[in-house]
Amino acid sequence: MANKVLNPLNNQQPILAFGDSLTFGFGAEPNQSYPFILSQLINRTVINAGLNGELSEHGLLRLESVLDEHNPQLLILCHGANDILQNLCLDRMANNLNNMIELAHKKDIQVVLIEVPDVNHQLNPITQYKQLAEQHQILLVDKLLAELLHHPNLHDDIVHPNVLGYHLIAKSLAKTLLENGAL
Repeated sequence: MANKVLNPLNNQQPILAFGDSLTFGFGAEPNQSYPFILSQLINRTVINAGLNGELSEHGLLRLESVLDEHNPQLLILCHGANDILQNLCLDRMANNLNNMIELAHKKDIQVVLIEVPDVNHQLNPITQYKQLAEQHQILLVDKLLAELLHHPNLHDDIVHPNVLGYHLIAKSLAKTLLENGAL
């Protein structure tokens, strides 16, 4: 994880967790997704804007209206798993994520990027996530999903955590927000 500092969060604006099925909480009940658990842990509103099966290009098309609707102070961006699973162009995925980050920054929204590992190739890191974090000087939560997916008791399939896995994601994010000045 990079050592970037976040601005303190207020209690008036929500946090937006945006992504695909990893954010949605595929395989778990709505109150077992990482955004819901994170909300409980940090006593802040965290909106779950995860959409099962979404490709990054569709997420890019959806993001601006979601940002406008919720006016978050922080975007937790966890996207790209479906691009990776479908062996789509990773540079195109990175360009879509880049544009999502830029949309948030134009609206003065802080961004935390969660790295999705290469689920098709031994959970190796995908360099585009680190490059985006460095380019935009944003906090990257790296290795979290890869480490979780290395433990069979924390996931139900090759990409989706189980209830315990989602809880660990939320705990890790809460710790990250605290250690980087957001809380």
